[in-house]
Amino acid sequence: METIEGLGNADHLHPLQKAFTTHAGVQCGFCSPGFIMSAKALLHENPKPSRQDVRDWFTEHNNICRCTGYKPIVDAVMAAAEVMRGEKSPDDLNVDMPGDGRLYGTYFPKPTALTRVLGTCDYGADVAEKMPAGTLHLAVVMAKIPHGRIKAIHMDEAVRMPGVVRVITAKDVKGTNRFCVPQGAVHSACDGRDRPVICDDIVRRHGDIVAVVAAHSREQARAAAEKVVVDYEMLPACMTFMEAARKDAPRLFAQYPNIYIEQPVYKGDDTRDLFAGAAHVAEGSFSTTRQPHMPIEPDVLQAYPQDGGVAIQCKAQFVYGIIGQMADAVGLPKEKIRIIMNPAGASFGFSMSAGNPALIAACALALDAPVSLVMSYEEQQHTTGKRSPIHANARLACDANGRFIALDYLVGLDHGAYSEMAGNLTNKVCRFWGYPYAVPNIRGLVRTAFTNNNFGTAYRAFGSPQTYTGSEQLVDMLAEKLGMDPFELRYRNVAVEGDLCTTSVPYREYPMRGMMDIMRPRYQEAVARAKREDTPEKRRGVGISWGGYHVSKVPDKCLIDLELNEDGSITHYSTWADVGQGADTGSVVHVHEALRELHLDPGQIRLVRNDTATCPDSGPASGSRSHHVVGNATINAAAKLLEAMRKPDGTFRTWREMRDEGIPTKYRGEESSNWGDIDPDTGHGYGAVAQSYVLFMSEVEVDVATGKTRVLATTIVADVGKVGSFEGALGQAWGSYAHSVGYALSERYDDMKKHASMRGAGITRCNDVPDNITVIFHETPRANGPHGSTGCAEGFQSCGHVSILNAIANAAGIRITTLPATPEKVKAALEAKAAGRPYAQPRWELGCDLYERLEYLKAHPQWWAAGSQSDSDGGKHA
Repeated sequence: METIEGLGNADHLHPLQKAFTTHAGVQCGFCSPGFIMSAKALLHENPKPSRQDVRDWFTEHNNICRCTGYKPIVDAVMAAAEVMRGEKSPDDLNVDMPGDGRLYGTYFPKPTALTRVLGTCDYGADVAEKMPAGTLHLAVVMAKIPHGRIKAIHMDEAVRMPGVVRVITAKDVKGTNRFCVPQGAVHSACDGRDRPVICDDIVRRHGDIVAVVAAHSREQARAAAEKVVVDYEMLPACMTFMEAARKDAPRLFAQYPNIYIEQPVYKGDDTRDLFAGAAHVAEGSFSTTRQPHMPIEPDVLQAYPQDGGVAIQCKAQFVYGIIGQMADAVGLPKEKIRIIMNPAGASFGFSMSAGNPALIAACALALDAPVSLVMSYEEQQHTTGKRSPIHANARLACDANGRFIALDYLVGLDHGAYSEMAGNLTNKVCRFWGYPYAVPNIRGLVRTAFTNNNFGTAYRAFGSPQTYTGSEQLVDMLAEKLGMDPFELRYRNVAVEGDLCTTSVPYREYPMRGMMDIMRPRYQEAVARAKREDTPEKRRGVGISWGGYHVSKVPDKCLIDLELNEDGSITHYSTWADVGQGADTGSVVHVHEALRELHLDPGQIRLVRNDTATCPDSGPASGSRSHHVVGNATINAAAKLLEAMRKPDGTFRTWREMRDEGIPTKYRGEESSNWGDIDPDTGHGYGAVAQSYVLFMSEVEVDVATGKTRVLATTIVADVGKVGSFEGALGQAWGSYAHSVGYALSERYDDMKKHASMRGAGITRCNDVPDNITVIFHETPRANGPHGSTGCAEGFQSCGHVSILNAIANAAGIRITTLPATPEKVKAALEAKAAGRPYAQPRWELGCDLYERLEYLKAHPQWWAAGSQSDSDGGKHA
């Protein structure tokens, strides 16, 4: 048997290892050894495979990647095969760098890729194997009902099992046992202290933790956890927003109404008369899926009692923020909690949550011993948050010339059992209805509810995919009523200089028409190709959708440190979490560019990251903010360092000279900004420091006999400012589109048995994602961004899924407005069309009339402080 450790070494990489490094086949790297060894087996059998041969092999052998979108992995295998056949030299696998030595804006390879392709990176489970003697291993006991009162926990049999030390329950948690997750700027009837570390009285969803078993081995802990029995008094469950919004709905929390946040949007004039007099109106009811993140690595954590507090090693995208959320819950002051981020096998947002870190901290403190928790994939699925689904009724109107005149929408946001990040999500959902168009008049309302489902948490493109599902389908539906090409309708209505954003402020840039000019010939070619290749059995179609995102949060603050070392190297200290998205690349290229005068070699830039004991607070790796704010903070620190190093003659002091002259060698950089958040009463404002714009085109084939949709190709035109790392930006584009394919066609989390695995939950495999992915950058420099750049990740996952839905409609003449567009759903729509039956989602019953509720909220600005469902509703349906 051959493993990755025997394939090559750092001095003599195997061609596959080198190709994966230089062709961007590595992001988080967790799956890389498996792909490399699988590819080696393929090339042993078939030394000259086609690209489709490679894709078929990985699909057949169930090699799954959640980060890369598969394309760069196939690129790497094809390039390595040429070298292995002797057709090319190993040197041909090198990346050609510019002669001026600049790294910024190049294809500079991921600095940490080497450890991933060698298999020497220690992920969480590797760390678990190296824990000290005396470590106790944990296994969780999860609720398997959606709602119930805990009557008794029977643990006697579990305690008697071999190796068991203790069964930990809520009474063993030393603090309040309640997280504190502030809601942000929105008006909320919930104070954010609703989620327990371990359930003490009521479970509110399948997957809630009710107990934890500690034993001397993982196997012993797991065996004992199976013997813990919980008695429940079953309580009525609200499993949809519509159920939670009913006037007679049971409350999930006695102290909070079911609908606890409402964010209105008022732009321009009242839209009712405008709709009544419009030449054309498109309307529909839409819903999205509860999308699971599905990183390949399940959650793994370790914790140690330390200096009167606790140190935690885990996967985390916001190490300081997690401390703030969990400190009171586990009974420690913030300064007594240290978090160290383990190398991460991806996250995509779920590790913004403090849930599992707080759980393991509480156990370490209760046991006064080091502890380790290695979750199964089923536990990963059930204990971590998901992308919250929405249900929406919306309509869009235009005049006889196709100019948009009005938009309105009523959204029910099902945020699950707990309020974590609900405030930020609510105002994100309101921002993208009609983005990036000129829609002069908008009335909208987003209402957020507790339900007995998995709680919502951060997920790449947070809030925008839900919104675009309705917004960008309405544009196509309106184009059909007009008899106009949907591309042309978009071109007519995208914002130009002077038009206001959906939240009544100017767009920060207006690149939209320029981006559409780039896409237009490609769109025309795709339409012609679809017509040529369309058959009655396999229908071909093309879909367009506009997306984009808002970068960062407001207010925002980022700190980093830069230090000159004795050997002339530079150390960059930050908590820019790397979950595969390229924080390592971003840090290196920012430092290299900011210190160009020092002529550093990339190897002279060292990174110390994600340890709260040694690194300042750089903020969360979320909202596409990190490249933007860490870059600006790095420029700030670099300017201070260069000023300190510079001699009167313009040359630079060495570390020794600075030491001898008593000049500090370490400097803090800071970036802070506050552009104003979204106004909770009007929906006006920026809520972010920058914006991105992404235009998607998808080409699909619909099999009429089965209803199965195959995505054939995609073209993406993006404006994210000056691109700091093409490898990093492309990796986000490829990977995000793969998630979008899953969101459109297959991914969901609502069946607690079927969806407990990656395969069951509909993860995209290699042949599910098109090999033909073209990404084109339209680079408008950002005035307030580092080196003209800004963040990019979120925009790439914002709306690709709707281009697929629009392509299905173009191909087969049916419209799927409820995600995902499974073969069964598409087949049913085709059969209804053939029989002349209507196939459309009926209007959702969302508990109120849009305009009555907007008038009520204007008249009652303190509704959220009422503290009861009836009071907060003013006697109307909630």
